[in-house]
Amino acid sequence: QVQLAESGGGLVQAGDSLRLSCAASGRTRSTYNLGWFRQAPGKEREFVTAISWSGGSTYYADSVKGRFTISRDNAKNTVYLQMNSLKPEDTAVYYCATSSRGSISGSVHSYDYWGQGTQVTVSS
Repeated sequence: QVQLAESGGGLVQAGDSLRLSCAASGRTRSTYNLGWFRQAPGKEREFVTAISWSGGSTYYADSVKGRFTISRDNAKNTVYLQMNSLKPEDTAVYYCATSSRGSISGSVHSYDYWGQGTQVTVSS
């Protein structure tokens, strides 16, 4: 079992920045890919970004490309999501998830373990 805990969410104004963290514990190993997803009220969970186990490959949704940056520190079993130039449409609960698949993916079905989520609210 892997436990994931997101933190860093909050209420900010449009144009502000936030950094989310996802700490992994339990039966962790550095060779897993990790993704961030988000879900707004009444909408399906959508892919935001993902990073390979080595950190050498990243993948972003078009809606966040150029504004969000994913990174990881395997020594700390932690992945970060730096979010800049936030917009009201970024408002959602943000979830991190791990995948043991060979390549990074934007599909929710590729991920095995999920955190409880952290709320991000961006006011206009």
